[in-house]
Amino acid sequence: MPEHDAEQGFAALAGRPYADVLIIGGGINGLATFRDLAMQGVDVALVERGDFVSGASAASSHMIHGGIRYLENGEFRLVHEAVTERNGLLKTAPHYVRPLQTTIPIFSTFSGVLGAPLRFLRHGKGARRERGAALIKIGLVIYDSFSRGGGLFGGGAVPRHEFRGRRRSLEDLPRLNPEVKYTATYWDASLHDPERLALDVLRDGVAAGGGRARAANYTAAVGVEGSRVVLASGAEQVAFAASVIVNASGPWTDLTNLALGDPTAYMGGTKGSHIVLDDPELLEATAGRELFFEHRDGRIVLIYPLKGRVLVGTTDLEHDMRDPIVCTDEEVDYFIDLIAHVFPDIVVDRARIVYRFAGVRPLPGHGDLAPGFVSRDYRIESQRLGGDPAAPEVLSLVGGKWTTFRASSERLADRALQALAQPRRRSTKGVPIGGGRGCPTTERARQRWLDAHGAVVGRDRAAVLLDRYGTVAEQVIAAIEADAADAPLTHAPGFSTGELRHLVRTEQVVHLDDVLMRRTSLAFLGCATRDAAVEIAAAIGDELGWDAPARRAEVDRALAAVRAADPTEPMAVTR
Repeated sequence: MPEHDAEQGFAALAGRPYADVLIIGGGINGLATFRDLAMQGVDVALVERGDFVSGASAASSHMIHGGIRYLENGEFRLVHEAVTERNGLLKTAPHYVRPLQTTIPIFSTFSGVLGAPLRFLRHGKGARRERGAALIKIGLVIYDSFSRGGGLFGGGAVPRHEFRGRRRSLEDLPRLNPEVKYTATYWDASLHDPERLALDVLRDGVAAGGGRARAANYTAAVGVEGSRVVLASGAEQVAFAASVIVNASGPWTDLTNLALGDPTAYMGGTKGSHIVLDDPELLEATAGRELFFEHRDGRIVLIYPLKGRVLVGTTDLEHDMRDPIVCTDEEVDYFIDLIAHVFPDIVVDRARIVYRFAGVRPLPGHGDLAPGFVSRDYRIESQRLGGDPAAPEVLSLVGGKWTTFRASSERLADRALQALAQPRRRSTKGVPIGGGRGCPTTERARQRWLDAHGAVVGRDRAAVLLDRYGTVAEQVIAAIEADAADAPLTHAPGFSTGELRHLVRTEQVVHLDDVLMRRTSLAFLGCATRDAAVEIAAAIGDELGWDAPARRAEVDRALAAVRAADPTEPMAVTR
C-alpha cells in the first residue's frame, strides 16, 4: 500500500466512483478476490464496513489445515482441495504458515466405527459416540493419501501419521490423561498471524493493480441508487457504479444483500469462541504440538501452543447475526473442562486468560442439521442488484474458510471475468504472498538475510522483524532508519515508535484498535493494556491528526474493542 495511502481509502473511491468490479467485504476471501482480479488487470474496488480482516477472518483457530474431520461428513473434494491449498501456502507464505505437529489423544478402540457412517446418513441426528482408534486410523490413512507429495518439509512428501500406544504416548506427553489408550500424530500447518497475512494479500493486490485496484476500510454498502451501490464512510456518501458486484461479507452476506435491495437467506453461520491463556505449565505440557481431539460432547476441540501462549477452542453454536458476538462464561467453562479432560492434573485458573475472541463461521443455511455436520465447502450464488434483471450481477460467496481462500477467490474471480467477458491472464497458484516472497526457509538462508539487514537495527531486532513481517521487514527497517525519532516502546516490548508509524502510513490505519488487534498481535498476547494503548496513541497520534482529546477517545475505544468478546467487561461493544 502506498505511502500515506494516497490512492486508497474512501476519498479514492469518491474521486472516481466506478470500477469494473466492486467487492463488498474485506475479510480474507474478499481480499484474495481483490488480489486475483487486480492481477488480471481488472479495475477493481473493495470496501469493508469495519477495518480490514476484522470480522469472521479475525476469529479463526490460527490453522491452515486439510480438515481431517470433514472426511466423516463425506466432504472428500473439500479435504483434497484444502490439503492442496495448505501445501501451497507453506511455500507461498512461509513467513506465517508453518508446519504444525498435531496429536490426537484417543480413549477407545472401536467406538464410532459404525456410528460415523450412520450419523452421516442421518445428517448428524442421534446420539454421538466417541471416535475410536479404528475410525481415526481410517481417516488418517485417507488423509495421508491426499497429503502425499505435499510440501511440509522442503517440498518433500508429508510424513505419514504415527499411532502410538499408551506407554509411548505418555513418554511423549507425560502430563496427558493416563486413561489414554493411543495417540495419533500427523502434520498440518499453523497460521501465526492471520491478520497480517490478509494485509499482505491486500498489499499485493494494490501493487498489482497499478492504480486500478482501490480499497477502503470503514466504508459500508448501505443501499442502492438506480444501478449504483451507495457507499458510506461516516457522514460522507457516494453512489458507486460497477459492472459486477461481489458480496464477500461472510456471515453478513444476507444482511448485505438486504441492503442491496434483494433479500436472501443463504447463510446459517455458527459461532466459534476461543480463549488465550498465559499458562507456562499448560504450555510446557503441550510439548510444542497441537492437541486436537474429541471432547465429551463429540465436538472436535483444540489446545494449541502459539506465540508463547496457549490457544483453546472452539465452540460451534447457532447464532443470530443481530446479536452480539461474545465468548460467554459458559463457553469458558467448557474450555476449562476440555483442558481437564486431556490434562487432568493441570488446574487452569481463569486469571490466566489474557484474551477472548469469538466469530461466526460463514456457513450455509442448514435447517435442523447439526452444526458439526454443516458443510464447510463453499458455493457462489448469483442475483441482480435490487432484483432488477437489467441491473449489474451480484455474486455472493456462501461459505469459505481460511485454508481455501486462494481457491475460492479464484472461482469468484473467474465468475467475474466471465461476466466481464475478459480472459484470465495468469493463475494465483504458486504466487508468493507479501513477506513470503524471498523469505528464508532454511537456517543458512536466514543467517544470510540477517547479515544483510542487521546492520541498521541489530541482528536480534532484525530477527524479530523478519519473524513478524517476512521479507516486508526490509521496508520496515528502512522506515525505522529514516525515522529520527524512533524509540523502543516501554509498554509494548519488541516494538518501536518508528515501526508503528510506518504501519500507520502504509496500512490504512484509522483507529488505535486497528494497531492493537490487527497490525500487531498485542491484543492476542494480552499486552493491549491501558499503558500500552496510551503510549502507542502518543507514538502514532501525529500521523493521524489526533489531538489530546482524540487520543484519549481512541484509547477508550481501543480497549473496548479488545474486550468486546468478553461479556463480563463493562466496556464490551458489538461490531
